[in-house]
Formats: sequence, structure tokens, C-alpha cells
Amino acid sequence: MEFLAALTPTFFLLTTLGAAIGIVFGAIPGMTATMAVAVCLPLTYALDLNQALALLLGLYVGGISGGLVPAILLNIPGTPSSITTTFDGYPMTQRGEGERALKIAIVASLFGGLFSAAVLFLFAPVLADFAIKFSYVEKFLIILLALTVIASLSRNLMMGLLSGLIGIWLALIGTYDVSVGGNGETRLMFDVMEPYLFEGFSLLPVLIGLFGVATILEDAEKGIREPTRGMKLNLQSGTRFSFRVFGNQKINLVRSGILGTFIGMLPGVGGSAASLLSYTQEKNFSKHPEKLGTGAPEGIVASEAANNGLTGGALIPLLSLGIPGDSTTAVLIGAFTLQGIQVGPLFIGENLDTWNTMMVALVFANLVMFVMMFFAIKYIARVVMVPKYILYPIILIMCVVGAYAINYGIMFDVWTLLLFGVGGYLASKIGIEIAPLVIGFILGGQAEVYFVKSLESFGTLTIFFTKSPITVVLWILILVSLGFSAYQALRARRARHHGEAELV
Repeated sequence: MEFLAALTPTFFLLTTLGAAIGIVFGAIPGMTATMAVAVCLPLTYALDLNQALALLLGLYVGGISGGLVPAILLNIPGTPSSITTTFDGYPMTQRGEGERALKIAIVASLFGGLFSAAVLFLFAPVLADFAIKFSYVEKFLIILLALTVIASLSRNLMMGLLSGLIGIWLALIGTYDVSVGGNGETRLMFDVMEPYLFEGFSLLPVLIGLFGVATILEDAEKGIREPTRGMKLNLQSGTRFSFRVFGNQKINLVRSGILGTFIGMLPGVGGSAASLLSYTQEKNFSKHPEKLGTGAPEGIVASEAANNGLTGGALIPLLSLGIPGDSTTAVLIGAFTLQGIQVGPLFIGENLDTWNTMMVALVFANLVMFVMMFFAIKYIARVVMVPKYILYPIILIMCVVGAYAINYGIMFDVWTLLLFGVGGYLASKIGIEIAPLVIGFILGGQAEVYFVKSLESFGTLTIFFTKSPITVVLWILILVSLGFSAYQALRARRARHHGEAELV
């Protein structure tokens, strides 16, 4: 049990610190778990891998959980995954039951987080062992499936596909490495940029720019209006919290945890889809569906158990296939990159100690989150009142210093940070979606390698359709993903036309 040596006081302190910072980021409207991980990622370059993952997993869990605070108290989702928490959380606050609603959400979040951690521990190694048997052909098709799933679950199928393709195109900038079948020539580079782009854009400044700087620019455009200005927190509890409220919520908890974990496994879907589906299912199965949306505890339970179930679920494809489950786990790849480790089917088997310490950190982060939020919620709730004009300059400085320091003082990384920060801000204006773009950027290089190696090994494109029964299954899944998206788009268009016809 060599991994026990890594479980030092520093390890647990970093997990605790990460959870605390993550809760703050999640509790402040507009600041997400992804932003927390991206901004703090440069801090990990001086840590070993286990300590870095302890800090980042604490940030991940804390950031997802912290979003429930403004959702319940202010009717403002702190993170996208907390949207459905507002449906019943805020009505309870209006009745003077803010503290009770918060504690119900915190307990549900703990269950969802621990449930997904158990699923991660049980299924990620099995999936990785299965994936080890894949050839280059199957690996390429899995990446293609991941990109189509992301696109099909985007707001617009074509824009989702375009966003993923832009990410792949950006990943191909640089030298065509001989080791992957290339000829060593540079490609897709302007002459003025050529001295800086031999190795392409560095991953970490790209991530920090898209998830840190772009977010700040979007809020700056709005004038950083403070939605909390003039508001007062209503924490007085007309009905005191009791664990008895969960007596008839066992099925709801388990179902929501399963849905959150499963949706977390689908690349790029996100916590908002998980919580919305879970909330809808609870309403469908409820004996009193009319109560949901009026301040029903079961609505809060469904939402929070699902979006915290996302945490372990999103790590399953990351650690077993090398495909990030959401934008936050995409940023986590940066931590492995800093340590020179590639995630994928071989990761768990070759880094068993790191795998075990990750599981300890994930479970401990959930427990720390629960203790912090449950027993100090009256103080944590006041975080929502901190003005952004104080926080954002500090965060921007951290982004710039971090980008500069990641590769030991390369100024071009700062320009990359600003380029992708401004580019991400402008891209959102024309409908380009950041999650497909980022995952395309991360997976684009691997897709190229697997595609070239497949052709080198078999010499024909037909091998992508006839290699094995697995390839047939993967193509069916790809077509189903695209077909489902086309059906949803057609259905939405018909509903829109029907609505316009009724208005006429």
C-alpha cells in the first residue's frame, strides 16, 4: 500500500483548501467550478501529482456544491448545474426556510458525490481494462463518438459540430511530428507566428483563457452589475432542518445519483442536463407533482444529488478512455500534462497509487464540503455578497502570472492566454460553443495519431467500418447520436412554427 505514503497532512490540507476555494467560486454568481480549476491550475506546477490532484478535486467538488447557495437564497444559479435548485429552493427561502433548504441541498449533494465516487471506483478500472484491447481504429471511433455526442447535445447541431472542428483545427497547428506519421514540416501557421508555434498552442494557457479571461470579459461587457446589491439574506428558518425529511426520499436520492453519474459519463453534456433530467423524473414519479416548483424538498434533493453525481461520472471517461466528461475534467487534463502523464486506458494500471489517492481525495473532498457547508452555512452564505469588482482584478492577475510561469517564463503563453480569452468571448457572440471547441482541441491531436496509425497498419479506409463488431457498434452509436440531434432540432422547429401559427 505505497499510496498511503502520499496521504500526508499536506495532502488533506490541500484538499480542504481546494474545497473551501471551490465553494467560494461556486457561491458567487457567474463564477463556476471550471473557472476555479482553470484559475488555480498554475498553482499546481510546484506540487507533485498527488498533491495537485488533491487541490483540484477539492476545487471541483466545492465549486459544483457552492452553486446551491445563491440558487436557494437569491434565485440566481451559482453554476449552470444549479438551475433546477432555484425552482424549489428560492420559494422555501421566501417562506423563511432558507437555512433548511440549504441543509437539505447540502446533504443531497454529499450523497450524490459519494455515490458517483463509488461508481467511479467500481467501473473505471473495468472500462479501462476493456479499452486496452482497442486498436487504433476503435480509439479513433471513440473520439469521433465523443465529438458527435458533444455536438448533438449542443444548442445547435451544426454549430456544435463546427465548434468541435475548430478545436481540432487549432490542435493541428504546429509541427507535423514524425513519430505520428508526419514529415516534420510545419503547418497551419502564419509566417509571423511561426517562431512561436512549432509545438502548437500550449494547452494550459488555452484553458485558462477560455474559462477564466473570457468569463471576466463577458461580465465586464454587462458592467459587472451586482445582482446581490440591495438584497438581504433570508436565513431564518420557520421549520427547522431534520434528517427525517429524507425518510421518504431514498428512491429519489438513488435515482438522481444514478442519472447524474450516467450523464456525467457522456462527454460535454454537463450538470445542467443532469439536474434537469433528474428533476423531471422526480416530477413524473411524484404522488404530488403539483407541489414541485412551490418549495418542495424533493425538488432540491433531485437537483443537487444529480449535479454532484456528475463529479465522479465525468471522471470515468477521462481516466479510462482519456476523454473528458465535461469542461472541468477537460481542465484537469492540464494537471496531468504538467506532470508528463497521459490519461487513457493504461493510466489506472500504470499509476495505481495515483488512482487510489485520487479516490481518497474525491471522497475526502465531499466530506469536507459537507462539514464546511452544513455547519458554517450562515457564514458561507455571505460570500454571495462579495462584489466582483474586487475579485476579478485579482483573478485576472492570477491568470496572467500563471500562464507566464507554467512553462517557466514564456511570454507567448501570456499572449496565448489573451488571444483565447478574447477569442472565446467573441466566439460566444456568434454561437460557437466553448465545450465542444475545448474537447475538440484536447482530442484533436490524438484523433490524428489514431487515424494515421490505422491507415499505416491496414492501408485502407474500409477498415474503419469492418475492423471488428466493436467498430459496427460505435458507428451505430455515432449515427444514433446525430439522428437524435436532428430529430430534436426538427421537433423544436415544428413547435416554433406551431407557436407562430397560433399567434397569427
